[in-house]
Amino acid sequence: MGAVLHHPLGRTVSQTDNTWFTLLTANTNPIHFDTVYAAQTEFKRPLVNSCFTLALVVGLSVNDISRNAVNLGWDEVRMPAPVFEGDTIYAQTEILAKRESKSRPHQGLVEVRTTGFKQDGTIVLTYRRSILVYKRGFAPRIPTPALKV
Repeated sequence: MGAVLHHPLGRTVSQTDNTWFTLLTANTNPIHFDTVYAAQTEFKRPLVNSCFTLALVVGLSVNDISRNAVNLGWDEVRMPAPVFEGDTIYAQTEILAKRESKSRPHQGLVEVRTTGFKQDGTIVLTYRRSILVYKRGFAPRIPTPALKV
């Protein structure tokens, strides 16, 4: 516990990412897709949809944290700074706690705190997450289909 994992990939957010995600989720707040409207706000430009930011940061952590897990929930989600189109987002995760599952002998429970931050180090997202992780040797196998020749 206390280990900090620096997730190696970053992702630059595009205008298309923001607009598509906002419209796909039926979010009608024009601050995400109307530049004329957004120019009248304190931000002067469109904000990236906060749910996209959460999904992106979670995605950046999957390879290291939850590829062999089931998400149980997020707590204490905070967004202390805005994300704008063109920002590159990175993430790191601290392991807070782990224990054996009482009802599932092949799994354990892990609690983490993940931080998402911009290219300049500004923190844009923090959350605690609980996951149910398969123990070594018990995760479902990734299919490896063979090519028929």
